[in-house]
Amino acid sequence: MVKLILNLVLVPIPEIGVNGAAWGSVACHLVAFSIAMTSLRKTIKLNLTISKFVIKPILAVIIMGICSYFSYLTLSGIIAEKLATIIAIVIAVIIYALAIVALKVFSKEEIKMMPQGKKICRVLEKLKIY
Repeated sequence: MVKLILNLVLVPIPEIGVNGAAWGSVACHLVAFSIAMTSLRKTIKLNLTISKFVIKPILAVIIMGICSYFSYLTLSGIIAEKLATIIAIVIAVIIYALAIVALKVFSKEEIKMMPQGKKICRVLEKLKIY
């Protein structure tokens, strides 16, 4: 309903146009996320902190976006744009992973549950990150 209403309201506005559909999708997903989080907290007493599951990942995305944007701008003047895009995407993936680790989004126990998690945890402990 949120997406439908926002599409009907925003898309006809000439200044917004098709971007209104994108904003409608974002709003729709925010509403769905809010309902799911509220339901999980009430039903199974899941302790999900906003800091760990929302703020830190958003901060990691912002860091990644800034780094990939400026790496693309730097590279696009030097090499072909398609290659600059691919390199910027690779840089974005690496920066995001580093930001997630630096912001300590995952606990040691969660890292250990990943494939090769015990090895990753040992490396992070040697680097004195965890």
